[in-house]
Amino acid sequence: MARQSLQLELAERPKAGIVPGKTFRVRQVPAPTEADLKDGQLLLETLYVSYDPAMRGWLDDRRSYVPPVQIGEVMRALTIARVLASKSSKAGPGDIVTATLGIREVGIMPEDQVEPASALPLGKSGGKVTDLLGVFGLTGMTAYFGMTKIGEPKAGETVVVSAAAGATGSVAAQIAKIAGARVIGTAGSDEKCRWLTEELGLDVALNYKDPDFRRKFKEATPKFIDVFFDNVGGEQLDMALGRANAFSRFVMCGGISQYNAESKSGPTRNFSNIITQRIKMQGFIVFDFAKEYPAAMAQIGRWLGEGKLKRKETIIKGGVAASEEAFKQLFEGGNIGKLMVEVKNPEEVSRL
Repeated sequence: MARQSLQLELAERPKAGIVPGKTFRVRQVPAPTEADLKDGQLLLETLYVSYDPAMRGWLDDRRSYVPPVQIGEVMRALTIARVLASKSSKAGPGDIVTATLGIREVGIMPEDQVEPASALPLGKSGGKVTDLLGVFGLTGMTAYFGMTKIGEPKAGETVVVSAAAGATGSVAAQIAKIAGARVIGTAGSDEKCRWLTEELGLDVALNYKDPDFRRKFKEATPKFIDVFFDNVGGEQLDMALGRANAFSRFVMCGGISQYNAESKSGPTRNFSNIITQRIKMQGFIVFDFAKEYPAAMAQIGRWLGEGKLKRKETIIKGGVAASEEAFKQLFEGGNIGKLMVEVKNPEEVSRL
């Protein structure tokens, strides 16, 4: 019997949040085989899928930095995969690679969209395979370039990172600490706040669900804010504008509080501070820095090896069928650090 492959397809565009059983459908299809390969292609099986806030934006039919996922298409996602068969010199059977294979068990990718794990500095830093989606993946690159190229923290400055217990925020906050800044992180639970201060070494961590959050935020920034790394938007962005120093830098990385909101809210109360405090607010897309990835990975690898950078993962078992649970955790703050779904354990032997 021919091998089958599960895949997650977009069934309808959400008006606000992802709706279980409606936004996506899981479908079983015949898996492609080695016979389907053309020159320069690889047959891959998915091991891990990365779940990132940006995925919500890919569902909207509007102009963005990448085309939207179309109805009926496999949901776009970054993956760690194993090569089952290859007609490429880039990687051979059994090799571990990263690729935007999407949320599916088996698929074919062109060689120019596949990156062998052997090309990344895992071994030198004591890294593990899942780091390919975390600190050595787009998550780590986003944190690195957002903080170093736009935030540019200096020793003694005050840096605030929203959603600091998330995949990107936790790395960005640690990079600011390495630079010698005083770092404040916001998160959605006391457990996350303890992790930020006790494990990552942040100076202050604030639970934004605390009734006294606004007062504590003000008290934690007596010298105001020099760098704000924003992953949340909405009220937290507005509060940061109210505490911004003159010539502060606002790194506009994400706005997860707004992605699923039916009515969007923005910084209204303190918007004029952008003018009066001469604030620089800059958005960015990590792909803009693609040529600099190798140098960034090397630096992150050194920090990992020296113990200056730590990471945490939330890995959900259950394969493609666990996708809705993963999205639920992602947008309800159920994860700490990098969120992934394990589709297949790398230790399992694969057969065509």
